[in-house]
Amino acid sequence: MMVEPALRRGESLEVVFNAEQIASAIETIASQIRVTYAGEAVLLIGVLKGAAIFIADLMRALGDYPITVDFMIVTSYGTGRNAGASDVRIVKDIDGDLKGRHVILVEDIVDEGVTLGHLMAAIRSRGPASLRACVLVDKPFHRHEGVTIDFVGLDAPDAFLVGYGLDHQERFRNLPYICKLQTSAERI
Repeated sequence: MMVEPALRRGESLEVVFNAEQIASAIETIASQIRVTYAGEAVLLIGVLKGAAIFIADLMRALGDYPITVDFMIVTSYGTGRNAGASDVRIVKDIDGDLKGRHVILVEDIVDEGVTLGHLMAAIRSRGPASLRACVLVDKPFHRHEGVTIDFVGLDAPDAFLVGYGLDHQERFRNLPYICKLQTSAERI
């Protein structure tokens, strides 16, 4: 079913990944997690707000695999796009101790890598048994940080993407697919 979002004047959307492609990517990641951890319990840490839909579907894809879940909220650039390591701030931290636990940090999208690099360092300092990164959409074109992403769902084009948790000014997160958002200013 195609959802028709409300667009503002001058905006257009082009579907990049449909719901079936997203579901397939999530099933692949779930399989990789099962193989990597071979039955060991894993803590998934979702980075909100963007990863909310992805982590929910990933949890369902993992089925009866032994997982627990926690969430972090971070700000990395407010309303601008020029993030730096000093711009990353943890607004809501996880609730539990990480010492000796297998941890997977779950992100919706990684572009520059600044936020992921900052969070990986912060979590690593808490002594987990292992720490891996999982991202639904990898967009390496503007990568500043040398971050390693262990589980990647989809390789994205160099475009501004929305849908399936990804937003533009808090809009479009609810779309069941991922689109390239263009505005009339970008098409000039």
